[in-house]
Amino acid sequence: MFFELKFTTEADSNLRTLEKDRSLGKRLKAVRKALGDLEVNPRHKGLNTHKYSSLMGPNSEEIFEAYAENNTPAAYRIFWHYGPGKSVITIIAIISHP
Repeated sequence: MFFELKFTTEADSNLRTLEKDRSLGKRLKAVRKALGDLEVNPRHKGLNTHKYSSLMGPNSEEIFEAYAENNTPAAYRIFWHYGPGKSVITIIAIISHP
C-alpha cells in the first residue's frame, strides 16, 4: 500500500529551508530518502518509526517520529500522523534532533 504524503505549512517550510541551504545537501538527501520510505512503508526498519507520546495531532491523532538520520549529531527527524483519509500521511515537522 502506498501512502500520499501531505505537508503542513511548518513541514513544508522545514523542507524548503533544507533545500535552500547547500551545506545541508547530505541531510536533504537523507530526508528525501526517508520520505520515500514513508510513502511505501511507514514501518520500514531504517526509519525506526515509533510513537511520540508527548504530542497529539490536531484531531487527537497519534504522532509518530521517523529517523531520517541516525548516529549523527543533530540528526534529522520526521514527525507525522496518519490521515486525513485512509492512505494519507501528514508530515507535521522535519527538524533536527536536539
